[in-house]
Amino acid sequence: MRRASSHSPESAAAGAHAALAKALTVPGDAADFQVLRVGTWPDRTAVLSSIDRLHRLLIAETLHATDNESPERRVERELDEIEAVLAAQIHFALEFPARLGEEAAQDTKALDARALRLARELLAQTPRLRERVFEDARAAWRGDPSCRHPIEALYAFPGIFAVTRHRIANILYHLEVPLLPRLIAENAHHRTGIDIHPGATIGREFFIDHGTGIVIGETAIVGNRVTLYQGVTLGAKSFPVDTEGHLVKGLPRHPIIEDDVTIYASATVLGRVTIGRGSVIGGNVWLTHSVPPNSRVSQAAPLQSGFEHGAGI
Repeated sequence: MRRASSHSPESAAAGAHAALAKALTVPGDAADFQVLRVGTWPDRTAVLSSIDRLHRLLIAETLHATDNESPERRVERELDEIEAVLAAQIHFALEFPARLGEEAAQDTKALDARALRLARELLAQTPRLRERVFEDARAAWRGDPSCRHPIEALYAFPGIFAVTRHRIANILYHLEVPLLPRLIAENAHHRTGIDIHPGATIGREFFIDHGTGIVIGETAIVGNRVTLYQGVTLGAKSFPVDTEGHLVKGLPRHPIIEDDVTIYASATVLGRVTIGRGSVIGGNVWLTHSVPPNSRVSQAAPLQSGFEHGAGI
């Protein structure tokens, strides 16, 4: 085998790569990110793959059993395998607060036990999640004249996909698992264009029509039988800061949408306001105040005029 000379392209590339490797591994000035050098982090691929499997499991009828196992045994085996993967990844996620100095470090056995308990708590809620998925699919069928059957919505609609992923992420969020809820939510955002923070509270029979560009913030509360169209934002109006100029985290700052509300395309609702039950918010409306139940809010009628003899605006 030919040996690279000190002036060969191979030697030059090796030297350049060594310099790049050093630059990419030195501590640098980013003190906030030094924790990245410590310990093992949850594996994104493993987490998202297990969530894909869990999502499929909510519609267990689509799983194919082999000749040697019953459908029940096939589902049981899936649950066993998902639990093992998630418990391991939750363990890594639970180490995160200690690395940041937010809580005392726990020993490995304690973390193993806690991670397994949390994984099992998530899986224990799969029957309820399954019920919610079917309810959301029926809501899509009722609300969309182009949808021929709830199964079509279940199989193909991005809104059903995004909301189902949100319901999974929301459970992990309330179980106080670090990192993973946001990873699941942002993966659904990437895949559908629908951005739902894992902390948002979403009621039953929720229908997102089309979906692209929808944003639902962390502290938003959405009631039952609510319909949102593409481009709707349920956002914050302002962000309070503390005495040092840092954003105050966790304050309720997003809207409350009561039952049976419809919000049409590209409407924006900002702040901790309440949209009363049964209200309809028209397209492109900008709303920063509460409205009572059964309200109808729309834009002012557009001014129509014409141009004559070459006149312009």
